[in-house]
Amino acid sequence: MAPSSTHPVNFSNPRSFATKFKSNLKETFFPDDPFRQFRNEPPERRPRKALQYFVPIFEWLPKYSFGKFKYDVLAGITIASLAIPQGISYAKLAEVPAIYGLYSSFVPPLIYAIFGSSKNIAVGTVAASSLLIASTIGEVASPVNDPTLFLHLVFTSTLISGIFQTALGVLRLGILVDFLSHSTITGFMGGTAIIICLQQLKGFLGLKHFTTKTDVVSVLKAIFSHKDEWRWESAVMGICFLIFLLSTVQLRKKLPRLFWVSAVAPIVTVLVGCIMAYFLRGHDAIQTVGHLKKGLNPLSIKYLNFDSKYLTAVVKAGIITAILALAEGIAIGRSFALMKNEQTDGNKEMIAFGLMNIVGSLTSCYLTTGPFSKTAVNFNAGCRTAMSNVVMAICMMLTLLFLAPVFSYTPLVALSAIITSAMLGLIKYDEVYHLYKVDKFDFVICMAAFLGVTFISMDIGLMLSVGLSILRALLYVARPATAKLGNIPNSTLFRDIEQYPDATSIPGVLVLQLGSPIHFANSTYIKERILRWINEEEGVSSSKGHNVEHLLLDLGGVTSLDMTGIETLVEIHRNTEARGIKMGLVNPRIEVMEKLIVGKFIDIIGREAVFLSIDDAIRARQFSLSVWTQKDGVDTIHVPVS
Repeated sequence: MAPSSTHPVNFSNPRSFATKFKSNLKETFFPDDPFRQFRNEPPERRPRKALQYFVPIFEWLPKYSFGKFKYDVLAGITIASLAIPQGISYAKLAEVPAIYGLYSSFVPPLIYAIFGSSKNIAVGTVAASSLLIASTIGEVASPVNDPTLFLHLVFTSTLISGIFQTALGVLRLGILVDFLSHSTITGFMGGTAIIICLQQLKGFLGLKHFTTKTDVVSVLKAIFSHKDEWRWESAVMGICFLIFLLSTVQLRKKLPRLFWVSAVAPIVTVLVGCIMAYFLRGHDAIQTVGHLKKGLNPLSIKYLNFDSKYLTAVVKAGIITAILALAEGIAIGRSFALMKNEQTDGNKEMIAFGLMNIVGSLTSCYLTTGPFSKTAVNFNAGCRTAMSNVVMAICMMLTLLFLAPVFSYTPLVALSAIITSAMLGLIKYDEVYHLYKVDKFDFVICMAAFLGVTFISMDIGLMLSVGLSILRALLYVARPATAKLGNIPNSTLFRDIEQYPDATSIPGVLVLQLGSPIHFANSTYIKERILRWINEEEGVSSSKGHNVEHLLLDLGGVTSLDMTGIETLVEIHRNTEARGIKMGLVNPRIEVMEKLIVGKFIDIIGREAVFLSIDDAIRARQFSLSVWTQKDGVDTIHVPVS
């Protein structure tokens, strides 16, 4: 008679459907347990706590101090000096009038300061989304031939982006953003940087005619087909500006405490360019932004256009840029929060981004998020709270009310230099090489995004990369890892014999580890792989004069299984039983155990065939192994148990 297991297995009755559903729902949509702070609060304080949770400004503003305000004012003014040239530059990329880039740095930061959970993010427009909006909306409306329609469609796509982002946050579906892997974002940003830099040759060379396409071939063709428009004056000015900007970036890298030099370099470039353009006015070699009218954001709700002729392109632009902006903004916010040992709530950030884009679309703004360059400046300037965004918004308000016409003389070549210097920092050569060294498939995903964006289009490149990422995930699901386990000498540990060559197999016992859920997509593979393990082990065992008598399946890594998975285990049991091999299960998790009980598999295999650990299973079954010898009642082959 086999000895009883040292540690009894729990065969308690399965939980109710409601209990399991509640548990699964919580882990799916509320893995961060956001309501834990309300549990121990008296009922009268819960509404206040709820308000602080959903509107973070009510949490940090009552505790705000003048000491923090000093830092936030400095940071806010610093990022405002960057927001002005970036706003004008990225509006140029989006093919909208420059003033709308300034509008987009006024209203959205105020909304984010109310609903955002990050202390470090500085809100503004971004290059990749600006170019993606221009290329997608440009398919149905020309920014040159019909700029009014184009602008209205941009507002509409921003509204759709905001609604989509808010819905993701409210429904806690941030998992969708996770499909944009690090490899995808690296490749996409690198490819986008390349095509944006090439497009800036229009400004550097003073071209008046250019292509609306974004791929490298079309851009180069447009550049060389208009050689007669090249202006050396514009090229010289642009190169000088670019050298100045890049030198400040290098200075910041060598002397981090002088970060403010590179932060104010763009506004210095714009101001110097304005002065030069003012004295050179009338000289057509230097093109300028043109008239910028004074005044705050006009309402744009009446300009939203949902005409069915344009709706497909508008929705496409809205959803793609929404996901891209979320992935970039949340990743950047979390990165800087980690430096301060803080946390940001991804779902709150989605709601904050969504609300600021909804309000922005109604107040003449286009898509905004948390750009890296501006957030980095905000962080290095010593921001303490989201108040720095409020200070930036106030600075932008004063600029719109009093200084906007000054920037009418901003040379387009200065904006091209600013954009180029910013884009060069997005090409992560070291990260791409690191991907190649660590994971070749990740490298392929990265290059799919890079080459797709560079040579086809931005949306195609993004979809190619995401498609490969999903394919890889499906391969992991359909072809899960299994391992044969052996005993580590002088211990009770069992580990993968491929990883630990010194681990020894127990004669007559085949121990296999399954490391994934068992369901319809992989059940056939798992069954075939287990039978192949048995065949291989029998071939080895027969040459040593003994046979496989026991099969132990370690289910500790199996988080769930469906009805197909249960049928698979039944088939494996039937097959092993026909061969005279006894099958045992080790450490099934609670959800797996419940389904095995309800599915009657435990009745088929017997409760005595389920164990809490591999060592328990070995000790319980050693007396039935004909290949094991017993001397004075002590097993001479099995490892001693301490």
